[in-house]
Amino acid sequence: MRNDDEMVGRLLTRRELVALFGAAAAATLSARPAAQAPSGLPVPACVVQPQQTEGPYFVDEMLLRSDIRSDPATGAVKPGAPLAVTVVVSEVSSGGTCTPIRNAQVDLWQCDAAGMYSDVQDRTFDTVGQKFLRGHQITDASGKVNFVTIYPGWYPGRAVHIHFKVRTPAEAGRGHEFTSQFYFEESLSDAVFAREPYSAHAGQRTLNTRDRIYQGGGSELMLPVTQSGTGYAATFNLGIRTS
Repeated sequence: MRNDDEMVGRLLTRRELVALFGAAAAATLSARPAAQAPSGLPVPACVVQPQQTEGPYFVDEMLLRSDIRSDPATGAVKPGAPLAVTVVVSEVSSGGTCTPIRNAQVDLWQCDAAGMYSDVQDRTFDTVGQKFLRGHQITDASGKVNFVTIYPGWYPGRAVHIHFKVRTPAEAGRGHEFTSQFYFEESLSDAVFAREPYSAHAGQRTLNTRDRIYQGGGSELMLPVTQSGTGYAATFNLGIRTS
């Protein structure tokens, strides 16, 4: 019998993938209660989120894939709690109307359970040539992309996060680029990091409130994560202004 708390370091079956993304779809319906603007009018379903720094670990690998957990060269899958992330990208007009953006490129990149990024040389690690936990997808007609990754680990000085970048199609010779980061509730991170492989990472992680980058709008970039079987799922409605 499988342990429901098992951390997965393998490719998921089609049934498991369907279950993860099903949970992500359900999360988007329940995560954000209807809000009211100061005028009393409903806030748009997609809300313009703050841009944040790209950071030193972005590498434009041009890896078109939904499951970003493996290293393409070896096929080795990074161990950790599976996390299905759905991002819905919309353009917000001056009047507050949300229109899905089709054919936008959405990149995700993050550290593994031990706090390491791929294809970079750092003070404490050298992963040049590896390409785990990186990839991009192209939005469909509803502005949506789906990714399978793992719950990110942590490294000194930063709260738990996932980087993302959106590049819209070039219109009239000019596209738009939006870069920011997703964050996680501390209680959820506590529960995930108490288990392997995360628990093997010694040290003290930085909390959201002590991360200076999080302080620049991180509360608006929290992923609404729900549990799904042995993993987690989240859907984020991202509104951006391209003009």
